[in-house]
Amino acid sequence: MKVRIASALSILSLAFGLALSLSAQKSAPAGVLLQDKGKFNILVDGKSVGKEEFEIAPNGAGWLAKGSTEINTGEGPAAQVTGNLTLQSNGAPMAYDWISKTDKTSSAHIIFANGIAKIALEVQGTKPYEQELTFNSPLIAVLDNNLYHHYELLARIYDWSKRGPQTLPVLIPQEITPGTITAEATGSASSGGKN
Repeated sequence: MKVRIASALSILSLAFGLALSLSAQKSAPAGVLLQDKGKFNILVDGKSVGKEEFEIAPNGAGWLAKGSTEINTGEGPAAQVTGNLTLQSNGAPMAYDWISKTDKTSSAHIIFANGIAKIALEVQGTKPYEQELTFNSPLIAVLDNNLYHHYELLARIYDWSKRGPQTLPVLIPQEITPGTITAEATGSASSGGKN
């Protein structure tokens, strides 16, 4: 199954463009994570509807990528999403916790080991739910809803020395959707007059 996320294509292109412009990325070995911290302004049709703050930093023997997003489209209650992704130094996920708050609160704890994701999901007002998903590799791209720094992580685990299309297993945690994603470096991108 191939996962295609239309709204994320421009973000993925931008993430790859930004990663290409980073000289540290060009000289770093494949799969090496780099420390980063930043903010995204989330736009829909040119209008700001939210913001995300994120940080990717070493954490013990691994890495922690954490982010928090607030979105208010004016249609219904505002949404808040937070995620904490613990990674090995090669980008393989070890654990992921997310919380989504709108009119209801949902959360999950996911443990990754040897290509298996064990998910414990809780949705306000329902019974807890558990599911186990199996992937063909322990190097799984985690691309959660409204946490766009995950695309930076995808750009970091892309093998820049090989280039070309590369397919990875993917998990979209809030949708409990497994699949694959194919990424390819296409060169630098421009946005708002900046490369």
